[in-house]
Amino acid sequence: MNTLRRFTSLVGLCLAVTVAAQPVPVAVAPVMGRQGMVVAGHPQAAEAGLAVLKAGGNAIDAAVATSLALGVAEPYASGLGGKLMLLYYDAASGRTFVVEAMDAAGSVEVPAYLQRPEEDRSYGYGAVCVPGLAAGLWTAHQKWGGRPWAEDVQPAMALAQAGFRVLPKSRDLFEEQNKKLHRGDAEIARLYLPAGRLPEIGSLLPNPDLARTLALLAQHGRDGFYRGPVADALAAAAAQGGGSITRDDLANYEAHVTEPVGIDFHGYRIESAPPPANGAAMFLPALKALEDESFGGGPLRRAANLDRLGRVWRLVEPEAYRLIGDAPEARFNFERLVAPEAIRALRAKAFADAPALPAAAMLDESDAESAVAATTHFIVVDGRGNVVCATQSLSVHFGAGVVPPGTGVVLNNSMSNFEYRDNKNPNYLAAGRRPRSTVSPTIVLHGGKPVLALGIPGAARIPTSLLQVLLDRLVLGRPLAEAIGDTRFHFMIPWKKADREAFEAEQSLPAETAAALRALGWKIELSEPAGRGRRFGGINAVELNPDGTLAGYADPRRTNAAAGF
Repeated sequence: MNTLRRFTSLVGLCLAVTVAAQPVPVAVAPVMGRQGMVVAGHPQAAEAGLAVLKAGGNAIDAAVATSLALGVAEPYASGLGGKLMLLYYDAASGRTFVVEAMDAAGSVEVPAYLQRPEEDRSYGYGAVCVPGLAAGLWTAHQKWGGRPWAEDVQPAMALAQAGFRVLPKSRDLFEEQNKKLHRGDAEIARLYLPAGRLPEIGSLLPNPDLARTLALLAQHGRDGFYRGPVADALAAAAAQGGGSITRDDLANYEAHVTEPVGIDFHGYRIESAPPPANGAAMFLPALKALEDESFGGGPLRRAANLDRLGRVWRLVEPEAYRLIGDAPEARFNFERLVAPEAIRALRAKAFADAPALPAAAMLDESDAESAVAATTHFIVVDGRGNVVCATQSLSVHFGAGVVPPGTGVVLNNSMSNFEYRDNKNPNYLAAGRRPRSTVSPTIVLHGGKPVLALGIPGAARIPTSLLQVLLDRLVLGRPLAEAIGDTRFHFMIPWKKADREAFEAEQSLPAETAAALRALGWKIELSEPAGRGRRFGGINAVELNPDGTLAGYADPRRTNAAAGF
């Protein structure tokens, strides 16, 4: 347990404070710092990022180290085989940039692919898109990094060689995908089922193949992944396994540097991930529609308030799925969704039929994202005021369940995120297109300066989680620890007419609130105990305070950790 002891000692040197708080089902204690802060999905990844900051690296340098270390320590959640959406607030210019490195479909023949078994979209090489993460990190580093690239990659190399610590919640997520790990890919079983069994809690799980891949990435930059032996191994495995990724697809992949989408809200500027991500196209219009609400002064989780949130959500979510994807018109469509006249119409429609719950819009079943989507979120803030807020993912836990021999890289199953029925939809499958995702790394600014950065894994539950935390914090003035730790909830829009739309929540929802919501027409699903973190992921956040201090919040619903100095 040496690594955990070092991490505990490291955090112990920080000033940790607990804000006087109301009782909430999940306790979240902030970690304080002034010169730098890292909040990430695993303690060893947070430690890697903090070490880079302490060595003089900036937020981008530490983000490279943190991101790659997460790919080692959370092999089910993200890594070189998956995607990245990164927001970067550049203190020198006062601007927020986006590095969009979402996975992209390879050279797929669409008519032939549509004839394949539907299972091929989720498991095996037929489900794999061209991974974007390595290109995204390289692009960010080349534009804003301060240290040599190889030095930023080195901590992840060392972690892969030595092995990451298997934590209790890590073991839970391994167990959840036990069938996939045993299913037949010899490489993923060899790496993540030591002696043919699930790894033991507290054990170290090395991946020397991944360490060698990271060494090539360190030496050759992006070409260490997208060209050369790693790319050759990936393309060969895809060809043998029925995939559509070629060497040219890999060599030609590029991350995009673009701008966030955003709204003004209660004197703040909220900026989040642009298309092809569509999570922001859900929670930002919902926030605007609720901007004039007082919620009776709180609490937000009163039945009448939850009903009003749900009435808005059931209208904005289908529109985001209909209008947002990897298409030229998607950003314009977002601006239409948050335009004043659209917000007025949304409010009028949402509340016109109260108290009866009107018929809901239907979601196509292909729009429904897995409840256990494999994603992680991290934040880095350096002493200069630069902020990285990033979400990365394999789509579903352990992705497609395949590892190209010799690479150690778990590959995504992002082909599952395309639309397959409506060829007019901006998310319809096409070669080179990037499937949409609800990932929503978010930065909140006041007076042009960042005051809060936050994000979360959890598929369809990402935007609803951000909605509730931002309302609690920015409208009701609640301490962020309470907003993160209180009962998490979600609105489930029906896929077909036979379904009833449901209000889903952790089991800490009070019985009287559930009864009142049922009386208003909601089906109630209390899907897991508060804090379990399988359906409701863990929010990570950093607050940048007026006195210059930084408060890092690591939600214990997952293996998250905060480290600052």
